[in-house]
Amino acid sequence: MGSGDRSTLVRICDEAGRPRGTGFVADDRGTVVTGHQAVASAVPLVLHAPDGRTRALDPDDITELPAQGLALLRTGGPGTLGVEPLPVAVRDRIETGTYVRIAAHGWREARVLGTTPATYTEGGRDHRLDDALELALGTDGRDALRSGGAAVGGPVTDPGTGAVLGVLSTALTAGHEAAGLAVPLGAHGRGAEGPLGALLRRNAGAVPGYGRDLNLAGALQLTATTLGHPGRPAGPEAVERPDIAAEFTAFEAGTGLVLGLVGAPGTGRTTELAALAARRAAGAVPALTLWLRGADLLAEDASVADALTRALARSGRIVTAAGARGDMAAATPERVARLAAASGVALLVVVDGPEEMPPLLAHRLAEWTAKTAGWLREHGARMAVACRPEHWERAGALYPRDAPHRPERPARGLPPAVPLGDLTPAQARCAMERYGIPPDAIAPGHDRHPLTLRLLAEVREALPPGVAGRPGTEEVFAAHLDLTCLRIAVRIGAEAEPRLRGAAVRRLAAKVAGQVHEAARRCLGPGQGELDRAAFEELFPWRTGWASAVLTEGLLAPAGAGYRFAHEELGDRVQGAHLDLDAALHALVHRRHADGDPADGPPPPATTADAGKPPGDAEPRSLPVPRHRIGPVIQAMLLLERRRGSAALAHRMADLIEATDRLAAGAGDDGRDPDRRADAVWWAARLLRESLLRVPDARPYTGVLRVLTGRITRWSLGGDGAGPYAAFEPWFWRRLALPESTRIDLLRRLVPADGAPCGHTGQRPDGPPSPCDGRAPRGDGGERYLDAVDRRLATHPRTVQILLCRWFTDETPLHAEEGAPIRLTVAAAAQALLYARRDLGTDGLTEALVDTGHPRAAELLTALAEDEPAALCRAVDRWARDERRPERRAAAASHAAILARLPLTAEDRALLREAALTLLARPGDPATHAPALTVLVRDPRTRSRYLPQALRMFAAGDPGPPVALLAEVFPEHPEPVLAALGARLSLPGEAAAGVLRELARLDTPALALHAPALVRRYLDSHPADGAGVAAYAELRMEHSPAARALLLPLVTGLLRDRPVPPPARAALARVLAAPGSDASRALRAELLEVLLDFEQDTGGDQEVLEALLRAAAAGSDRRPEARTRTLAHRTGMLLVRTTEGAARFDRTLVELGREVPGFAALVLGWLADAPQEWAAVVGPGARRTMEALCGPAPVMTVPMRAAGREHGSLRPA
Repeated sequence: MGSGDRSTLVRICDEAGRPRGTGFVADDRGTVVTGHQAVASAVPLVLHAPDGRTRALDPDDITELPAQGLALLRTGGPGTLGVEPLPVAVRDRIETGTYVRIAAHGWREARVLGTTPATYTEGGRDHRLDDALELALGTDGRDALRSGGAAVGGPVTDPGTGAVLGVLSTALTAGHEAAGLAVPLGAHGRGAEGPLGALLRRNAGAVPGYGRDLNLAGALQLTATTLGHPGRPAGPEAVERPDIAAEFTAFEAGTGLVLGLVGAPGTGRTTELAALAARRAAGAVPALTLWLRGADLLAEDASVADALTRALARSGRIVTAAGARGDMAAATPERVARLAAASGVALLVVVDGPEEMPPLLAHRLAEWTAKTAGWLREHGARMAVACRPEHWERAGALYPRDAPHRPERPARGLPPAVPLGDLTPAQARCAMERYGIPPDAIAPGHDRHPLTLRLLAEVREALPPGVAGRPGTEEVFAAHLDLTCLRIAVRIGAEAEPRLRGAAVRRLAAKVAGQVHEAARRCLGPGQGELDRAAFEELFPWRTGWASAVLTEGLLAPAGAGYRFAHEELGDRVQGAHLDLDAALHALVHRRHADGDPADGPPPPATTADAGKPPGDAEPRSLPVPRHRIGPVIQAMLLLERRRGSAALAHRMADLIEATDRLAAGAGDDGRDPDRRADAVWWAARLLRESLLRVPDARPYTGVLRVLTGRITRWSLGGDGAGPYAAFEPWFWRRLALPESTRIDLLRRLVPADGAPCGHTGQRPDGPPSPCDGRAPRGDGGERYLDAVDRRLATHPRTVQILLCRWFTDETPLHAEEGAPIRLTVAAAAQALLYARRDLGTDGLTEALVDTGHPRAAELLTALAEDEPAALCRAVDRWARDERRPERRAAAASHAAILARLPLTAEDRALLREAALTLLARPGDPATHAPALTVLVRDPRTRSRYLPQALRMFAAGDPGPPVALLAEVFPEHPEPVLAALGARLSLPGEAAAGVLRELARLDTPALALHAPALVRRYLDSHPADGAGVAAYAELRMEHSPAARALLLPLVTGLLRDRPVPPPARAALARVLAAPGSDASRALRAELLEVLLDFEQDTGGDQEVLEALLRAAAAGSDRRPEARTRTLAHRTGMLLVRTTEGAARFDRTLVELGREVPGFAALVLGWLADAPQEWAAVVGPGARRTMEALCGPAPVMTVPMRAAGREHGSLRPA
């Protein structure tokens, strides 16, 4: 469209056909702009298009703007007249001397003399215009304007850009004679409200202008051209991923400058960027999106702005070829960014595959990144980067801290980035429907990979209907490559003379496949995985049609100065088939630590031409292999497994672990290049991780994984976190293709590598460890290995509950902070986790625990009885009915007895009652009868019926019915209970002694009144067992005031009224002489006086008195010294009344001096303080022995003069 093209003008006439003026279409609605003069008269008007179409105007179709000297005419839509709209100039000012073209009875040239104040008169009113354009016209132009008619309202256009600068008006008058005047359209309406401002904004957004008059629509055209870049996906509409779209929306609304979209090849990075660009273009205000590929970057670029300049220049050439006018060099990135900012939506720069940048630019990526961030910040632009995780790991960390967008769920182990993986099951089903893939047409586990589905759809489209098979990813990629080679061969054969058909085409396809594999092999050379132009033309000559066929079929695509495989994942697979894996592993990892090898071998050939560079150039002689080139190496490792078996791959994996250890320990490090050694560690860890994640079955590598767990734990316990194994985070172990039993066992080995507990010990006061919510995260701040177990437990509760119970035998301590009161173990962690997540399935948990048969399982079941009694009641009911497993019936009996003590609902109590009756009905399980009777006696509905049987069993010595049960029923059935207790206490052995201890612990007031009689009965039956009575007295003394009140007459009777034999009195003496607590001290002293008085009156039994002396010495450190002294002296006085007693006192005193720390010194102190008082008690031999035990007395030294005065003489100087 030229500026002199009259087909863009609209004639305005009256109904008789007389011309009233001229106008032009200015927006996408078909609105015509003309001078107000053309519509000032109240006559019906008709619009005439150049092709003959007309449109009669109603008065409502005319918007008069007399203050601006303009009128806007609505036409009913762009199709009414079919006239292309003209852009309106957006420049701030029009320079004097600018040449223009005007529409005045044809197109004529004019020149702008400047601006001048002018007046437009309408209906007797004057409207002042401050900056009307004054035009210099030739004679013909003057005459055309004076004639009026069609010259009124004609546009004034820039001949270079075709943009409208103003509207001619013959009704404008200036203060001086002017050849021609025009209303400056752009300057009047910019930023204005009302109809004219809205029109100009629509014009800028819908009618492209270029050059000096570049507007938003022109910028949209230029940027939209970049969206057609090779490599962008085609085909059915992509499946929407709401989480990714939400992150893009949050990014545009947030303050971050850069969004990283990271994912493996084939996950749809380019597809998501294309969807983002489409959403932006379809918004209420079309947004500008500039698309770049990493291959568009050049080695000498200072920032992304240099690549944007080239991209816009490339787009400018395309739109110029399509007929656009204007100097496209004016479309700079800065100007485009300003236009975007003015529209209210920032410019978005999309960089797809930045890994493709030249190696030298990648070497100075930090400088490029800093300048790019500065440019984005300065011009209010944003940037979205879609790349592999390996690239973002380094590149993302180079941006300023506030630059990256921080997603809600960031990628693991990387700088802030949005992770992109396979489709969700629902998304995969939707994608298969759109591609026309039946649900059973692909192997399970391979149906969520976006690229696999896309290539499978293309393969199925080429196959005849009904072809059977469920291919996996490998088969799909191989079939697609074969299909593409065949299509290339068909294209080449169609251009050959003569045309190739049948077998000839198939032979040609095999040759094409060979050239494709050779191209993949050459891509493995120096560089970033591209095929240079010379190699491309050598393999696929243009003259024979090979090059065009390869590019048309989309196998390879232009990328920068070379060519790349259009599908990066396909390229990695084909290249991996030609990689010498052992040589690659040696170059990347092993040569850095191998004995006898230098830390760095000879530099490889330069990847770029170095000729002509001055000495001292900062660029390196050689560059390391970029980390994002890991793809072919991984594919080569997977291919090794398919070709030579898992043992060959496991051997390489073990070598990588060994290399990681050696490199981390400093092997091969001469200090010259630590970055290269760190790079080797990275390669070893990532190759190991990615290969383990991608093998279809990781079971053959269980040994490797166990070695790996040991290394991780060892490094973590060393205080350095996971060290070189930080890449093997908990998520890695969750994603391995392993049976759940193997996975949970590996995680068990890794739990000690978690961080230390903090805040509490993890112990419930009355049960197993509680969930450790205060546990600190791992050293890297991420997920813990125990968290990974928790997630697996939530996903597969029944399976993992059973597997966690196997951890109960692992008492490996977990890491703990210094000074922690309790150090938890792996077993305790499992116990705590099962307890914390019991809500996932209490029935399954109880089954897993009862089958474990470990004390920790029993503890946890006891805790569940208190916290989940309904679940345990159901379990007891199931176990009681188990016909095959007697251990389950035993568990039902023991836990039923525990549950019977708790408050239960009627339903739970009924389940427990039925279980007890079931157990009691089995004569072959006598061990379960006592717990069953306990349950039935505690149940009010069955108590009276089964109490006699329970009492008979108790009286017979069965350990099942507890004493506490008898205490509960004693108020209602006192006589049978007392009879049962009496009969039981008369039995020999532990059956009676145990009951006596249980009675001491009870606090039942009614039964406590009968306790003395029961104790006396026990002593009558067991006169030699004073220890049992002493234990009873010890427990009751510390019980309660009421218990102590009942104990005083009992013990007094045993000591004085009906004295028990000496062994029993000796046992009581040890209890009464013990220091005790504050509550029992007074009672002990009172009863001790009773004992001493008895021994004084009866002559004193030496066994009892020796027990007193030993008790006095044992408690000397917890009793006031005066009390100990008095007790020892009084005991001695009682013993020395006989010669045998005196000897026994001295012997016992010496033994205690040896056995009890500090007692000998205590006795010597007493002897020194009151020698006369103790002389009658302690004999000379005992005294000398005690002195010897305390060591020799201090030796007095002979005073001597200072050195130098005399020579050893004792005489005075």
